[in-house]
Amino acid sequence: MVEMSYRKAMSKALREALLNDNSLYLFGEDIGGYGGSYAVTKGFLEEFGPERIIDTPISESAMVGLGTGAAMAGLRPVVEIMTINFTLLAMDQIVNHAAKLRYMSGGQYTAPIIIRTVTGGGAQLGATHSQSLEGWFASVPGLKVVVPSDPKDALGLFRAVMREQDPVIFVEHLLLYSSKGEVPEDDYVVPIGKAEIKKNGDEITIISYSRMVLVALEAAQKLAEMDISVEVVDLRSLAPLDIETVLKSVRKTGHALVVEEACRTGGFGAEVASQVQEFAFDHLDGPVIRVAGEDVPIPYSRPLEKLAIPRADSIIVAVKNMLGR
Repeated sequence: MVEMSYRKAMSKALREALLNDNSLYLFGEDIGGYGGSYAVTKGFLEEFGPERIIDTPISESAMVGLGTGAAMAGLRPVVEIMTINFTLLAMDQIVNHAAKLRYMSGGQYTAPIIIRTVTGGGAQLGATHSQSLEGWFASVPGLKVVVPSDPKDALGLFRAVMREQDPVIFVEHLLLYSSKGEVPEDDYVVPIGKAEIKKNGDEITIISYSRMVLVALEAAQKLAEMDISVEVVDLRSLAPLDIETVLKSVRKTGHALVVEEACRTGGFGAEVASQVQEFAFDHLDGPVIRVAGEDVPIPYSRPLEKLAIPRADSIIVAVKNMLGR
């Protein structure tokens, strides 16, 4: 095992893919000479050249349209969309074209395009740059959506994504890039659609994904000091969703708390809560509870932004209320 930052894990994943597959190329805004908005592709232009590391104009619809066509033609494009907020400018290309090509062509065509993008708030970037929209894409048949929470999963899931023949939305959280974790040195792969127990416990299950997993683990540590045993489940991918791992945990603990950064109304957490209620009702000792982002545009103000996004303290309060502590 080696310690590695999330940023370095993603950089390693992309470099490895470029070295192993000559049909793969990257394109996006400022990924070349600038090294990427989050420094993930720093040095790539010098290493792989302008034919494989392509700076694009500011046109997300053109980027995804070009990538989809290239994927249909046998190439392996990785399109970086600077933030998930900007995918709104390419929704038709993603939802009505890339996602549906295999089905509508009866399997004659595939579009193995990988769309890397960044989700979440917490960096004072304002309402139009701080949304968590990954749940939208998880509701579209034909798309796979992965949401790694740590460096190990970021690298392992990208390796799995490289084997896919369908479009994948690879979602990285803005505040995770500097986080660090242990990464195996071997050529491991993290399968898409397989959740992971990040912490074992027996009194309550917290289900989460992306950066909120770290927040949930922080809360679980503090709750352990109060003699409350929490199990934390990291979904790792939203589509496909590994509900069986979630249900197994909930059947053991009898309580389920779903935590996500996206707005509460219409968030993906509601789908998870619904399936837990549907398939594990007889094992529940109380209602499924959600902790989610506030239903407001994310404020620019630092104090207000912190209040709009779930925190460890809000999770602790919810857990104690659920258990009557």
